[in-house]
Amino acid sequence: MEIHNLSEENSILNTFISEMRDVNIQKDRMRFRRNIERIGEVLGYELSKKLNFKSSEITTPLGTCDINLPKNEIVLCSILRAGVPLHHGLLNYFDDAENAFISAYRQHQKSPESFEIIVEYLACPSLEGKTLILADPMLATGQSMVATFEALKPFGTPREIHLVSVIGAQPGVDHVKKHFDSNTHLWIATIDKVLNEKGYIVPGLGDAGDLAFGEKLQN
Repeated sequence: MEIHNLSEENSILNTFISEMRDVNIQKDRMRFRRNIERIGEVLGYELSKKLNFKSSEITTPLGTCDINLPKNEIVLCSILRAGVPLHHGLLNYFDDAENAFISAYRQHQKSPESFEIIVEYLACPSLEGKTLILADPMLATGQSMVATFEALKPFGTPREIHLVSVIGAQPGVDHVKKHFDSNTHLWIATIDKVLNEKGYIVPGLGDAGDLAFGEKLQN
């Protein structure tokens, strides 16, 4: 798996990440969602450089010109619910993509430290021979990303796979690297070093879904 960690170079992306992490700024849910969306746009732009292009002739009011345009058939899949703003950001750039949605959440067992990933809702078009962009803003343990991909397998074999995340932890990156082949690309805004005992990214930013949409009821 090829990893593209955009934080290795300074850019305006640093501003969006800092505002998402800041305990005072992140209280503004609309700004939090917008920052995820903007990061999705930046990641989508960088990802687009790895797509396949073909020359097309465009007619202007004064003549014609040739321009290289992407030819990939893209399916954009987001993990609900935190993935919705990231999905919007990517869709702003890949506006003709097909869309898939999946719910994946942690179901804790006897202690907060032990959990399994439960997949319940899934809507997806055919993936056969297409470019799959799998988006999840928080790549913590990596289990959600892997479980989601396993759930998508009955829909066909993608031609190529791009994983997109905002913030990850190195253990999660290592985990997905073991489960995706060498032709997979991971596009991520920044990578933190560790997880805490509950499997949350440190320093991270907290629960992205709660910060974007409000706290959820616990079962």
